[in-house]
Amino acid sequence: MSLSSDKITLRQLQIFLVAIETRSFVRAAERLELTPPAVSMQMSRLSEALGAPLFEKSGRSVIPSQIATALVPYAERMTETLAEAVDVVQIMQGKLDHRVRVAMVSTARNFGPHLLAQFQQEHPDCDLQFKIANRRAVIEMLETDQIDLALMGRPPRRLETISHQFAKHPYVLIGHPDHPLVRSKRIRRSDLPNHRFLVREAGSGTRMVHEHFFSESDLPQPKAQEMDSNANIKQAVMANMGLAFISAHTIALELMAGKLKILSVEGMPEFRDWFVLHKREKRLRPAARTFRDFVDQKGLELMQDFFKDAGIAT
Repeated sequence: MSLSSDKITLRQLQIFLVAIETRSFVRAAERLELTPPAVSMQMSRLSEALGAPLFEKSGRSVIPSQIATALVPYAERMTETLAEAVDVVQIMQGKLDHRVRVAMVSTARNFGPHLLAQFQQEHPDCDLQFKIANRRAVIEMLETDQIDLALMGRPPRRLETISHQFAKHPYVLIGHPDHPLVRSKRIRRSDLPNHRFLVREAGSGTRMVHEHFFSESDLPQPKAQEMDSNANIKQAVMANMGLAFISAHTIALELMAGKLKILSVEGMPEFRDWFVLHKREKRLRPAARTFRDFVDQKGLELMQDFFKDAGIAT
């Protein structure tokens, strides 16, 4: 069968990428505001033009073929090139894209919105859109170009990024005010494995701090109950269900209210870094570059102002 590239359209490639991401023609249709038969027809035409099957149906889902997987980076490159061309035309016509899409990890939910609000106040013409999610979801949003920039701790290893460190990220050990260890002036690491802990899901930055704390001292991992959010961990600690390592930036209000206490532990606080980052190959539009520079230049100062009342170092 002879192949004909002139029968392939950019719209087909755009639909193809959404179908790859969602693994469903129905969900792709919903996102693209099309009908499922329209998505299916376009994928059939793309398959015919390439002379190779792209998807195999499995119940309500579709499974990409090996050829479809190989096609993804080329489709991404072509659709990105089109987007860049549109940007150039808009800039030449004075029609700048004022949209900025930002996601932040849930650990940043306390200070992040204040940072965004200050940016919006200084740049009222920008259309700022933001999401708060766990680390894994934020990385997926970066990978699939659902966002321009991310606020998070350690940059993802599986994704090449350009990262700007803008502040320190202190982790502390917290307990209920009546927990027996709260009264200790200095707690040794070896005192902790016998106590019960509350932890985030595997792969989260907070879980990594927890595991590293014990492994670097060759101590056994303590018994722990896994929870899916910092908010749930804080509630459990306030109910005296255990101890927890947590970002100090998430507990300002609870500390001021006296509902939680920071324990004085050998080797703590442990300082990590906060980054504003984006995919290396992504061409940031003017508004996104403005936001990145704002965080890079003013992020630390704004965080310090927000947390100083709680006595938390940044």
